[in-house]
Amino acid sequence: MNLHEFQGKKILAEQGVGIQRGYVLSDKKNTINVANKLIKETGTGWFIVKAQIHAGGRGKGGGVKIAKNINDLKDVVCEILGMHLITPQTSKEGKLVNQVLIAEDVYYSGESQPVEYYISILLNRETGKNMIMYSTEGGVDIESVAEKTPELIFYEDIDPLIGIIPFQSRKIAFNLGLSGQAFKEMVKFISNLYKSYVLSDASLFEINPVLKTSDNKILAVDAKVTLDDNSLFRHNDYQSWRDLKEENPVEIEARSVGLNYVDLDGNVGCMVNGAGLAMATMDLIKQSGGEPANFLDVGGTADAKRVETAFRLILKDQNVKAILVNIFGGIVRCDRVAKGIVDAFNNMGSSINVPIIVRLQGTNSEAAKDIIDNCGFKVYSAVGFQEAANKIQELI
Repeated sequence: MNLHEFQGKKILAEQGVGIQRGYVLSDKKNTINVANKLIKETGTGWFIVKAQIHAGGRGKGGGVKIAKNINDLKDVVCEILGMHLITPQTSKEGKLVNQVLIAEDVYYSGESQPVEYYISILLNRETGKNMIMYSTEGGVDIESVAEKTPELIFYEDIDPLIGIIPFQSRKIAFNLGLSGQAFKEMVKFISNLYKSYVLSDASLFEINPVLKTSDNKILAVDAKVTLDDNSLFRHNDYQSWRDLKEENPVEIEARSVGLNYVDLDGNVGCMVNGAGLAMATMDLIKQSGGEPANFLDVGGTADAKRVETAFRLILKDQNVKAILVNIFGGIVRCDRVAKGIVDAFNNMGSSINVPIIVRLQGTNSEAAKDIIDNCGFKVYSAVGFQEAANKIQELI
């Protein structure tokens, strides 16, 4: 589950991480009240207005702007709130901005110039450990840094059974070139950031930038946070933070009926039982010259109702030119799946307007093939992977 910046910062603040303070706003009528409250608490003179959407690159699309006074602030809020923000991580239609974060200005002048860093925590699947990735090149595209100057990116693996030890926090601060008070502040920042990551059951904490202010404070200026859906039963308060307006409506519908569905950009829909087989099926579609339009795991109970629901979800994507059904009959019998497909056709009628390739292997697969071959609908049976791939090439 993705969080908004202001939600991620709330988790950080609860664990003692320094943050750029601010208030979220969904109604422009409250702009002056929020501004006065922020001035009173922080003494800020300028304001940073940030669109709250689940996508990066907001600044590139005009979703992050500076206001130098309250009058400017009102104009900027009116400009951003309600806009369709297009960034490198959104579709060409962009995302509607329903909320903005009005934050304090932390780039004030002082003894030294502010410096930006990059820090993230995620699971290193190769080592089975949590990994802190960090760089002196904060505030820019970390992907570009990794490609052009990989020597500027550092990694620190943390044993999840032991947790982060003081030496590792000091090592990170040292590699970032810090000293004196800023060094001590960064050591504390790293320790509390890791605590936030673990206690929230997150799969990602990305802070870009982490700012060393001109008076040597270390602050999280941004916070991109993804929580592990499988752990949300332990965090009832976090579940209420889910912003359904930011999620794909088809994925929301699939979740409500117990289907594992992820929307993709291709032209061949797929319906599979089992995540591993689903990944192999997506590879098959690619190798056949198509592009997978979705990941859809119907699980072990592929009955008629479930199959029909899956078809309806897939066909909501106007880009789908064909559907590949790839079921292994272990727990579920193939002939029941085939009967479910035929029943789905009978119930949906002309709304199924694309060809369907069906590969059923396992228990009662021969009986299933007979049902598909004699159903009278635009359904094509396949036995092997290559045969299914060839059918896809013919039909898309």
